[in-house]
Amino acid sequence: MSSSIKVYIVWLIGVIIWNFGFPNAIPLADVIAAILLSFLSLILNKYLKF
Repeated sequence: MSSSIKVYIVWLIGVIIWNFGFPNAIPLADVIAAILLSFLSLILNKYLKF
């Protein structure tokens, strides 16, 4: 499995945890969470070699 697929899986798990963990979050919190998850995936792609 390529590293980009693994990073995508980590991102997807983060999205699922966010959506089920905070179902009543305001839209601004959803946007902030999306930005943070995006930065996380960039960092994982750049620095980690699975």
